[in-house]
Amino acid sequence: MGFLNVCNELIGKLSEFLYTYILIILLVGTGVYFTVRTKFVQIRMLPEAIRILTEKKKDDTGVSSFQALMISTASRVGTGNIAGVATALAAGGAGAIFWMWLLAIIGSASAFVESTLAQTYKTRDGKEFRGGPAYYIQYALGKRWLGIVFSILLIACFAFGFNALQSYNVSSAFEYYIGTDYARTAIPAVIGGILAVATALVIFGGVHRIGVITSGIVPVMAVLYILLGLFITLTNLGRLPGIFALIFTEAFDFRSIAGGFAGSCVMLGIKRGLFSNEAGMGSAPNAGATADVSHPAKQGLVQMLSVFIDTILICTTTAMMLLNYGVIDPELTGMPFVQQAVKAEVGELGIHFITASIFLFAFSSLVGNYCYAESNLKFIKDDKKLLFVFRIICVLVVFAGALANFDTVWNLADVLMGFMAIVNIIAILLLGGVAVRILKDYQRQRKDGKDPVFRPKDLGIKNTRCWKEQ
Repeated sequence: MGFLNVCNELIGKLSEFLYTYILIILLVGTGVYFTVRTKFVQIRMLPEAIRILTEKKKDDTGVSSFQALMISTASRVGTGNIAGVATALAAGGAGAIFWMWLLAIIGSASAFVESTLAQTYKTRDGKEFRGGPAYYIQYALGKRWLGIVFSILLIACFAFGFNALQSYNVSSAFEYYIGTDYARTAIPAVIGGILAVATALVIFGGVHRIGVITSGIVPVMAVLYILLGLFITLTNLGRLPGIFALIFTEAFDFRSIAGGFAGSCVMLGIKRGLFSNEAGMGSAPNAGATADVSHPAKQGLVQMLSVFIDTILICTTTAMMLLNYGVIDPELTGMPFVQQAVKAEVGELGIHFITASIFLFAFSSLVGNYCYAESNLKFIKDDKKLLFVFRIICVLVVFAGALANFDTVWNLADVLMGFMAIVNIIAILLLGGVAVRILKDYQRQRKDGKDPVFRPKDLGIKNTRCWKEQ
C-alpha cells in the first residue's frame, strides 16, 4: 500500500504541474486563437451544424454524420458529466461550473479544427474510414514517429485510464445499495464482469456496430437525464437566481483563487471540463474521421456541436441538480453526491434512475473509447492477431476498473489526457491554416447554394488519401 500511495502522490503532483503551468495556457490560448481565426465559427455556424445532422451517408461506406456525432458524444457523455461535475463542485465550489462553460464555448472552435483535419486526412479501412490526430500528424506534417507517440498516449489514456475510470464510477454507483462494506463484497466484481461481457459483445462487432449501439443509447439517456434536471430545476425555480449568483461570485473570487490556484475552481473547472468535453484533446477526431460526408467541414461543425451537448446541456443539468441540493461537502463526492442530491428531490426513484443513467452512459463511453483506441492501434500496426489480443486486454481492464482506487484512477486519467492534449494542440496549431481554408471553401459553396463538395487540389491540399477521386 505504501508503494501505491507514493505512486499516486507523484501522479497527482505531475497532474497539478501539467494543468497549472502548461495546459491552461495551451487550451484556453488555442481555443481563443481558433475562435478569432474562424470568426466565432462555434456561434456563427451553430444552426448549420444542426442542419447537417439530418444528412444521410453518400453510400454504404462509413457511418452517417449523426452516428459519428453519437460515437464521439458517447465517449464525451459519460461519468465525467455526472461524477466529474460532482467532483469539481465538491472540491472547487460552484465557480468551477462557470469555467467548465467557458472552456466548452472557447474549446468548441478547437473541436471544429481537429475534426475537420481528421476528415481531410482520413484513410479507408475496408468499407469504413478511420483517422484522427495520428493520421494528420503523419500525412500533413510528415511526422509518423510523433503520430505513433500520440497513438500510444491515446491508447493508454482511453483503453486503460478512461475505461477503468468509467467502470469504477459505475461500480461506485452501487455502493448506495450495499453500504460502507461495499468494497469487501463481491458486488464490484459482478458489476465489472457484466460491463466487461457487454463491452466484449459490442467491440468484437466493429465500428459500425458501435455506431448503431451508441446512436440508440446516447440520445434516449441524454434526453431523459436532461428532463430530470429540468424537473428538479423548475420545481425549485425560486432558487435559480441564487444559484447563478453563487456560480458567478465564486468563479471570480480572485482572493481564494490566488490562494490556492492548483485546487481552485478555475483549475477544477478546466480539468473536469476537459475530461468531459474533450475539446482540443484529440479524441473526438477519431470518431469524426469515420463519417461519410461530402466535405470535411461538415464533420468539423457536427463535432463542434457535440461539445455543446456535452457541457452546456448535460454538465449543466448535473450542476443544477447538485446546486439545488445546496450541500457541498468535500467528503461527499462523485456518484454518492449525485445520488443524495437527486434523492432529496425525487426520492428513492431518483437513486435508481441515476444508477441506470450512469450504467448506460458509462457503457456507451466504454465502447466509444474503445473505438478511438482501435483506430490508433491500427495506425501503429494493422494486424488481426494483435487486434484480437488488444480487445481481450481492453475487456480485462473494464473488469479491473470496477475494483480500482478512486484517486489513482482520476489522477492517471488526468495525466494521460494532459500529455495527449499537448501533442494534439501543437499539431492543430501547425495545421490550423488548412482547416480555415477548408471552412472558407465550405462557406463559399454554401453561399452559392450548393451542397459543398471537397476538392483538395483546388485548395492546394495534398496527401488526402480518401479524397483523390474528387
